[in-house]
This record gives sequence, structure tokens and C-alpha cells, in this order.
Amino acid sequence: MAKEAKDSLIRLSKSCLSDAEKNAVIGVLNREYLGMGDEVRRFEAALEEFLGRPAVCVANGTAALHLAIQAAGIGQGDEVLVQSMTYVASFQAISATGARPVACDVNPDSLTLDWRDAEKRISPRTKAVMPVHYSGGAGALDEIYEFAKKYDLRVIEDAAHAFGSEYNGKKIGGFGDTACFSFDGIKNITSGEGGCVVTSDQRILEKVKDARLLGVRRDTDARFSGKRSWHPDVTAQGWRYHMSNLMAAIGLVQLANFDRPAERRRLLAQLYHRRLTGHSSITPILVDFSTIVPHIFVVRINGLIDRGRLRKEMLEQGIETGIHYFPSHELSYYHDENLDPLPVTEILSQEVLTLPLHPDLSDKDIERVVETLLSCLSTNRFISVGKTQLA
Repeated sequence: MAKEAKDSLIRLSKSCLSDAEKNAVIGVLNREYLGMGDEVRRFEAALEEFLGRPAVCVANGTAALHLAIQAAGIGQGDEVLVQSMTYVASFQAISATGARPVACDVNPDSLTLDWRDAEKRISPRTKAVMPVHYSGGAGALDEIYEFAKKYDLRVIEDAAHAFGSEYNGKKIGGFGDTACFSFDGIKNITSGEGGCVVTSDQRILEKVKDARLLGVRRDTDARFSGKRSWHPDVTAQGWRYHMSNLMAAIGLVQLANFDRPAERRRLLAQLYHRRLTGHSSITPILVDFSTIVPHIFVVRINGLIDRGRLRKEMLEQGIETGIHYFPSHELSYYHDENLDPLPVTEILSQEVLTLPLHPDLSDKDIERVVETLLSCLSTNRFISVGKTQLA
């Protein structure tokens, strides 16, 4: 990478923090109670106010999915429908319970779950469906809930990308069955690491509260009052998945100041969309930027044949790019010779490219990314006109 490009690297994603988060962490350090306590209690209360439903905070988004599935009574021998085009965390959370993730195809416009394809993959062992809110959009969520009701399935939303997004005028997580968020370092809000389970199902909430603390019954109440359960009882499998006060302190500041970075993400994504829409080789993912808070900005490059070289050339010019995602059903651990084909996933997974998006980017940065991408594509070295493309 040329020195001038490296010095002005446009990062794909980053944690966006202020002195307020740093001071909040120092406050926890000064109080010398770093585990799960009052900051976690206050963060949960703030999330409930923001979303309109109770939230239980855990160590990360994968833990949230794992505990939500387990709390729903899903386990050994059961099956959960989930799109293959997702981070492996979705699959790992399912298999961690002993259940089997059943890979499904995606809608080519939104890259969210194709419920019609999922319906073809139902078996007597199917217990739940996990829609993944790709890039912040929820896709055909009404239809997914109707489909789940028809087959008596739980719906556990992987909303890791979608904090702050809305669907039909309601915040994601504020309605429906169960939603799980991630607060890792580059998400729409961060607590460094962390996640939460959001639901109105009191049974799920109580099970998750206990399970995050090694299954110790009602240990949450003790921790929130600064105590410990010295005579514990455990009636079910638990995990060390609780959130710490350090993490919650960061999350509290991020949530209180959420509006500015959320709006900045929208504006940057809209700028990308305006600049790239209409290019013959580029198809932006279909989302409504007035209702979502985009976590990533992904484009399809139709007929892309050498993504690795394209990414290398852009990096040499100081621009990081990503891939969201490599299909989970093609990973060795989840490979199934008997799986019916996923034609949309198998094409799109070769054509998607993720461009830099985070609140610290400037409009000028976006223009530089767009100009670099279009310059690279203008040579036609990366695109095969004869390659099979999606309509």
C-alpha cells in the first residue's frame, strides 16, 4: 500500500467513541465493582424505555441468540430455519443448544430470509425460524410472522444489524416474539462487547436472566443489589454470559447519544445510494433509509469474477472493503450433502461487496470510495458479461 494511501486509510468499520464513554468506564473502575451490578441494571432499564419492552443484557449477541433459543425450549434434535447468508454466529447459537440450523435462501433484493424457500424446508422437527435483519432491514417480517403462526413456530429475530431500525412504524425489538441485539465494537451502538434479549414473554426473560449467570436462580436480583447468592440453586443448564458494569457503562452513554450517529449512518448510506444507483454493474441492496439505521452498506456487483483482486486494488488506494457474508452452509461444520440448492445465496455470496460505513466518515470519504470503486470497475477486469446473473 502506498504511504499516502495508508496514512489516509478509510476503514471499513470502527468503534466510534467520545470522552464520555471513557469517563464512564473510569467511573466504574474508580468504584471497583466491575462485574454485573447497577450499571447493567440501568442499561437494561434504558433499553426497555427505548424499545418499549423488557431487555436482558448478556455478554454478546451470539450469547443472546443462544439463550433465547434455549429459553424457548429448543434443543437436541430440533431444527431452526435460518438464512445461510449470515455470520456464522447465527448458526453457532442454534447448534450450541443441540438443535440443527437449516440453511435457507434469501430474497435477492433485500438479502433477508426468503420465507417461501424456508417453508419448503420445514420438517416435523422444525421448532423456530430465525430471520436475520441484514444491514438493518427486516425484509418481509409480516409474512415471516404469518408463516410462523401457520406452522406454530417460535420467531427469534437476529437483529444484530438493526438496533434503532423501524418496521411498520415500530422499533425492531419493540414487537413480535423475541429479538436479539449485538453491542459489539462496530455495531450501531456498542458496549465494547455485549448484547441483549428483548421480549414480552416473561418465561423467556426469567430463563435468560438465570441462564446468563450459570443457571443460578434469581442471582440477577442479588447482583443488582450488590450482593451474591451464597446458597444457590440451579435447575437448568446455565452459562457465564452476563454483562459487566464496564460494558454497560459504555452502552449507557452510547444509547443516550444514539440519535446523532444513527442519523449520520442514514445520511452516508443515502449518499452512497445516490452515487451508485444507475451504474450498469452495481445493484445496491433494497432498503428504506428513512426507517432503518444501516449497520453496513453492501452492493451487488453483477457478474463479479475477481472480488479478491478488486478488494486488493481498493486497499492499495487506501480503502478497506468487506464481504457479508460467506454462506454458512458451505462451512465445513455445517456442510450438508443433502441440502437442496440455495441458488440466490450461491450467486450473491460471490457478488456482494461491503463498503466503508461508520459515523466518523465524511461526505468526502464517501465520494472517494465511490470514485475509486467506479474507476476500478471501469476497466472491466472484474466483471464477466456472460456470467449467470440474478434478475
